[in-house]
Order: sequence, then structure tokens, then C-alpha cells
Amino acid sequence: MKHITILVPKGAILGSIEGPRLVFAEVNALLGRMGRPPLFDIQLVGLTHETPVCGGLYAVYTPLLTTDVTQTDLVIIPAVDGDPAQALANNRAFLPWIIARHKAGAEIASLCMGAFLLAATGLIDGRHCTTHWAAANDFRRMFPAVELLENQVITDEHGIYSSGGAFSYLNLVLYLVEKFAGREMAVVCAKVFQIDIERVSQSAFIMFNGQKEHGDEPIKKAQAFIEGNYQDKITVEQLADMLALGRRNLERRFKKATANSVVEYIQRVKIEAAKNSLESSRENVNEVMYQVGYTDPKAFRSTFKRLTGLSPKQYRNKYNRDLVATP
Repeated sequence: MKHITILVPKGAILGSIEGPRLVFAEVNALLGRMGRPPLFDIQLVGLTHETPVCGGLYAVYTPLLTTDVTQTDLVIIPAVDGDPAQALANNRAFLPWIIARHKAGAEIASLCMGAFLLAATGLIDGRHCTTHWAAANDFRRMFPAVELLENQVITDEHGIYSSGGAFSYLNLVLYLVEKFAGREMAVVCAKVFQIDIERVSQSAFIMFNGQKEHGDEPIKKAQAFIEGNYQDKITVEQLADMLALGRRNLERRFKKATANSVVEYIQRVKIEAAKNSLESSRENVNEVMYQVGYTDPKAFRSTFKRLTGLSPKQYRNKYNRDLVATP
């Protein structure tokens, strides 16, 4: 039997505690209906027996404390709400326990913003991780030693897992069900809970907002110029001249400050503007392409799909307000 420990951090999001518990419990129920023994022993564990979650709207009772659990197979770190630094401060007492359980052989899985607690253990320094795309800038600033893959729904680093934003944690839970109980059981759970089992990217959901919480004022000026003039052709040389910086110096500082190269940043700003137009206007794809400064349809489609996971036409059909509302 696999022992699964779902932590209950202070300020956790209730769904990311109850959601995994429900899915793993459903596996046990399905096995019971087949006349087979349960696979999972599921336990909720906290720092105190009663923990406030969801901004204090609810409290979760945990029969076990971290001091009661010295052996487990899988530790799940649910999403936490609010300011990540404050959430980390409120739950720092979990960190040595998580590290100790991993050293004793337990696998670790973080859900959405739970990645901040996982990263704070140091267990994923030099490794890949994902979290909610909206928290990517904060995550990179707080944990520069971790390689964040914000477009991914799931990462698997040899027994340390993470999931993307919000309800995509269910994709990671299904991934773990498949690992422990097999593909057939994972598919059944996907049908029971109506989860898209094949979703591997959260790129289509990302709303790009360039990292500006840095102290490099010339780079902030470059970002503002790009965002205010994305319809025009902007070159690295043009920005370097404008800021009186050498090209190599500009590119080095820009990458360090924003986690994007200058060219990547320009592309992301253009594609974000294109997404907004495709969502809200009746203009066709070519009209949108020209509005955001592209003249080559192939280059536009290629860049758009690389950044969103969808073609411009697919994106428009999926998210345009008028098209979605049409019966």
C-alpha cells in the first residue's frame, strides 16, 4: 500500500487539498468494486490539528501532525494563497520535515503555488519546476537556482513533481495515479472527474506581463519602449543606441533582469497583443498579424504557436467572445 501524505499549509487553497484526496480515494473505491484491496493510505498532516485555509474562510482538521509521521511514500504540497513570501514565512516549519521525508525515500509533489514551498527546501536547485504562470516572475526572483518551465503543466524530476496553475494540479494527480495504479485506472479517473488527461502545456492560458521588479532602470526603459511601440519593427541595435549601451551589454542585462532575451521579449509582447485582438475583435488573422507588426504569415503563425501551443486560428475559435457566444 502506498502512503500518501497531503500537507495542510496555513492559507492553503482548499480545493488543492480535497481534490487530490478525492481522486486517490476514488482509486481505492474503484478497486474495492473490483474486489481488490485499496492501493492508497491517504492522510492529511498539518503543523497544528486545526489549520485556517482560504484566507481564514475555512479550517481543516488534521488528525496527524508532522511530528507523528516519520515514514511516507509521497508528500503532496498543496497550493497556497496570497503573497508567496508571506505564505512561505507562515509555513517554514514544514521545510525540514519535507527534506527529511525526501531523504528517507519519499517522493514529493507540489501543486500550483505549492512550488514555492518545494523550492524553499532546496531540493530542486538546478532542476526543473513549474507553477502558476502568473507567479513566474516572483518565483524566478525568489529562487534563481531553479529552472522554471512556466509553460509546462507537469514536471517530473526523478520523484520530485510539480504542476502548473490552478486546477491543472489534477493533471499531476492523474499522472501519479497512472504511475502507481496504471494507465487504465488513470483513464477511468479522468472520465469520472472529467479531466483532460492529455493536457501537457499551460501556454494558451499565459498572459504575458514582463518582469519589472528589478533595479535596472535602462532595461525598464527598454521594456516600456517595446510595449509602447510593438507595432513597429524594433531592433536590438535601436534599443542599444537609444540607451547608449553596447549591444552585448544590453542583451546580458536584459536577460538577467527579465528572464527573456530582447528578441523573445519583443515577440512575447507582440503575441500578447495579437491574443487580445483575436479574443475581442472580428478582424481576421492576417489583419491582426499586420496590426502587431508582423508581415510574414509563416513567421507569425510559427511564433504564435510556439508561445501559445495553438495556431492563431485555433486560438481565435477557442477564445473569441463573439464566436464562443454564438450558438
